[in-house]
Amino acid sequence: MANEVKNWFRPLARAGYAARGLIYAVIGFFAALAAVGSGRTMGSRDALSVLFSGVGGSVIAYLLIAGLIFYSLWRFIQAGFDTDNHGTGAKGLPIRGGLLVSGITYGVLASYSLSLAGVGGLGSGGGEGGWADTLAGFVGARWVAAALAITLAGVGVAHLIKAVGKRYARYINADDKTMRVIHPIAKTGLIARGIIFLVLAFLLATRSVRGGEQASSKAALEFVQGLPLGWLLLSLMGVGLIAFAAYSFAEAIYRRVDLDDVRI
Repeated sequence: MANEVKNWFRPLARAGYAARGLIYAVIGFFAALAAVGSGRTMGSRDALSVLFSGVGGSVIAYLLIAGLIFYSLWRFIQAGFDTDNHGTGAKGLPIRGGLLVSGITYGVLASYSLSLAGVGGLGSGGGEGGWADTLAGFVGARWVAAALAITLAGVGVAHLIKAVGKRYARYINADDKTMRVIHPIAKTGLIARGIIFLVLAFLLATRSVRGGEQASSKAALEFVQGLPLGWLLLSLMGVGLIAFAAYSFAEAIYRRVDLDDVRI
């Protein structure tokens, strides 16, 4: 029975990577448009709203909800059971902490998606209110923001190291020809996302000290846009996040989903 559950969960976890890819594709696309003055920066929630309001939105909605739920569960399994063997050392714990935060984040996004779809009384079309917003407010509390800033800074640095050292390759089951395509996409995407994490860590650290607006991926992109040559930096970030979306789609196909040591 346990093996059957694991076999069923593997493709569902892959669907989660695809769901993440869709969200980052929208964020990256609109970031690139905003850089040339033709659009606005978006966060994860904005991206979900766009996906839900498009053609076939109801179908996309339920596929995304399922993907986000299972991706969130997969992150919790990665963090708790250490499926990728990060360990309990100074390097491993921040990464596993980041996986835990990721699980919570995508769980909140799944709840927000349910509210957009009007499921289970979690909200109506606008998605305002509900426990997802309550949890988001809790994350914005100063002491929580300080803890998250430290965690996200570690995860951001880990993303950069993972990209430069090609450490992502150990989790990909693909032949050499396929990896030659994946390498530049993965490096570009991981570096872009790592920078976003570092900017988020800075914004959260600032909030923990003096308060202010809640940090989010949208706020991070707007911060980049406000820097000197911000339009160029934002366009590069947009391209980088689109590359991360492509990397997520590659993970949906080739990622090693190791559940052998997980007891069910």
